[in-house]
Formats: sequence, C-alpha cells, structure tokens
Amino acid sequence: MLAVERRNEILKQLKAERRVKVNDLSRRFHVTEETIRRDLEKLSKDGLIIKSYGGAILNENIDIELPFNVRIKKNISSKQQIANIIANLVKDGDHIILDASSTAIFAAKALRYKEKLTVVTNSIEIIVELADLSDIELVMTGGSLKADYLALSGPKAIRSFGEYNVGIAILSCKGLDFDRGMTDGDDSIAETKQAIMRSSKTCILAVDHSKFGKVALSRIDDLDNIDYIVTDKEPDVVWQDWFERYGVVCLHPGSVIPKYER
Repeated sequence: MLAVERRNEILKQLKAERRVKVNDLSRRFHVTEETIRRDLEKLSKDGLIIKSYGGAILNENIDIELPFNVRIKKNISSKQQIANIIANLVKDGDHIILDASSTAIFAAKALRYKEKLTVVTNSIEIIVELADLSDIELVMTGGSLKADYLALSGPKAIRSFGEYNVGIAILSCKGLDFDRGMTDGDDSIAETKQAIMRSSKTCILAVDHSKFGKVALSRIDDLDNIDYIVTDKEPDVVWQDWFERYGVVCLHPGSVIPKYER
C-alpha cells in the first residue's frame, strides 16, 4: 500500500471513530510505528487531525474532505438511484455539463446509452468513463488539477465553462440549508460550480438525503436558483413545502418524472 493510500484509510477511520492509536494502526497496516507517526505528522500539517499522546484525534474545527477515491465508494446505492432519475431527465441530443462530484460519475455511467450527447466537464474521471463512446462528444475544460477531486478548477476552468451555453447542468454539493443555500468544502470548487450554473438553462442538483440541513465552508448559490433537486429519499415535509413555495421540483425514487420542453 502506498503512503497516500494508507493516509486516506487513516482519515476514513478517523471520520468513523474520531480517534486512532499509533500501535493499532501499525498492526492494521503492517508497518512500523515510526511510519505511522510520519503519516500522522503529514495529516497534522495539512490541518486534518490533531496529534495526541500515542495517536491522533479528528480536527473537529473543519469538515474533512475525503479523497475522491474514498468518496466515490460511499453511498453507492443512493448515487445509482439518483443517477437513474437523472438519466430520465436527459434527452438524446442534449448539451449538458457534468461537474466533478462523485455523484456525477454515476450520472455519467447512466448516460452512456444516450445518443448524440455533448458533455462538458472538468472531471478527469468522467472523461475516462465516457472516452470510449463515439456517440458522445466530450469537451474538457482547462484549469489547474485539484488532485483530491480529480478535477480541473481555478480561473481557466471558470472561463472555460463561461464559453458554453448548455441545456442542462448536473452538479452536486456538500450541504443544503434554507438560509445558506448550497455549499461546498472548497472555495475554488464552489466558484467553479457557480460558473457551471451560469452556463446552463436548467440546473439539476444531485444530492443524497444526508446533505439536507448541512452547511459546508464555501457558499455556491441560493437553492431557489436550482430547477430540480434529485435525491435518494423523500425529504421531510418542511423541505417539500419549501420546494413547492419556490418552484423547485424535487425528485426521488418513486417520483413521476415530469415531461417538459427545453
């Protein structure tokens, strides 16, 4: 196991258990305690953990952003359900944007059988997923690589999205809140998603039920600027009332997919 993979697993364990011990990690990963201490030192310098005697605890002052290869393995069933609904909203021949979220990867898989799609994305993973399909035109933005997201971001990515006008944008976020709207865990990613929304006629927000009522570090936009919210479970009545009041269509497994003209 590479050092970066081991540190990712340590983060995952901390996320679940809030505390780890050097000797336990040494036995789990079959490495020396000195190796584990170096891993914890690196995570501490990155601000993700707080070292303690004999181990470390989670830094409660931040919302840990798990690496992409960890996030994509979480809530797989929920993401597949969301992706299937999204596939019913996208028509053959549409021009769409997919953001660099792990949920968008599942959407890309569900869209593989559409015909004559044009897909604009800043996600390296989505480019790889769809690269073998001759019936889908892929457009990748410029930008600087953000390794934890496997995404291109920054000013060049924002300018790239600004050059397009698409029918549908499909994006995700880390939190939904009545007052703070949509939020994410990183400024550059949030700014990129703002550009994605500006470039589209219809915005579809794809989030599982755990994101409702959460607030992350960086604000993206107000919720009423979203046209559709696609989720894996029927939201509480308070959320349903809010969506109805502001004209946001919320879809979940069991919903009737609306017919509309774009």
